[in-house]
Amino acid sequence: MNKSKPNYKRIYSEILQEKHPEKIEKCERILNKAELTSIDVIRLNKIIFNIQEDTKVNRRHSFYDKNAVFEILKYQKKNQCTNTALSKHFHLSRNTITKWKRLFSI
Repeated sequence: MNKSKPNYKRIYSEILQEKHPEKIEKCERILNKAELTSIDVIRLNKIIFNIQEDTKVNRRHSFYDKNAVFEILKYQKKNQCTNTALSKHFHLSRNTITKWKRLFSI
């Protein structure tokens, strides 16, 4: 069974052209990447739909691929964040971060 990923570039480009043309310039750098990561999709959502940092978003069914997990954990090392600070920044559970660290031995 071949599962293909959605073409996020096309989806977000169409949303921007049809509904939010004033935000194209802000999203251009992300959309010009060769391939979008899960983190890029989250950033695009924040820019396009004005999702605020303090807004409680239901992340129960969110999915992060390995690259996104590594990017989040790399962010923690680079910025010397605690699990609590990282969980607040990315709206994740502290237990999820601990689990990722244990799984990926970081």
